[in-house]
Amino acid sequence: MDYLGFDKATFEAFKADDRAGPIHMLNLVKLKTTATYEDGSTCSGAEAYAAYGRESQPVFDRLGGRIVWRGKMELMVIGPKDGSEAWDLCFIAEYPSPAAFVEMVYDPQYRKAMRHRQAGVQTSRLVRMMPQEAGENFGQ
Repeated sequence: MDYLGFDKATFEAFKADDRAGPIHMLNLVKLKTTATYEDGSTCSGAEAYAAYGRESQPVFDRLGGRIVWRGKMELMVIGPKDGSEAWDLCFIAEYPSPAAFVEMVYDPQYRKAMRHRQAGVQTSRLVRMMPQEAGENFGQ
């Protein structure tokens, strides 16, 4: 199953939990080799996702978003070895509040940029997290 967007029930649950403080959104993205747009034009998945980044960045910046971590996947140590969860892009985006993320989703400029994401992404995972102190060991 490909995961390209959230369903209505999940988005409603997201909006209902509008706690104070920042959120971190873990993004795991697998790109298509070839992105195909509704008009039939094509480019690489990486080019399409880069266009999504460029076009959505002004909205992300205006709402106080920032990338707090980015990494390149090297090896699946624990998990499927069949490549089904081999991610091309791995990053954590921070938003000042859940409401800021919701505002971004509804922003017309962001919605227009989404066409590139939808064309270029094969599947993805998006996990909302509450930032916490790092702690000194795995269990803290």
